Amino acid sequence: MSEIKVKKPSQEELDSMGVDGWSPWECEPSTFDWEYSTKETAYVLEGRVRVRTDAGEVEFGQGDLVTFPKGMKCKWNVIEKIRKVYKFGD
Repeated sequence: MSEIKVKKPSQEELDSMGVDGWSPWECEPSTFDWEYSTKETAYVLEGRVRVRTDAGEVEFGQGDLVTFPKGMKCKWNVIEKIRKVYKFGD
């Protein structure tokens, strides 16, 4: 199974992906289990999160573009309130 991918996109990349039209989501500091039934791509507007999978931990935050593969099971640890926009699928 693929793992979480994190990168710092340029404004041009964000514009070409149509990030402004993605769905918003936010969460206060907390810890919870999650499973991705489909691929998710998210852009973090603010906050900081640590996600743990069987393969290890990944931390990301403001300005990161994050891709979660379909079928991945993980534990989210929201360290600082997160605000993100996201889309499902390719």
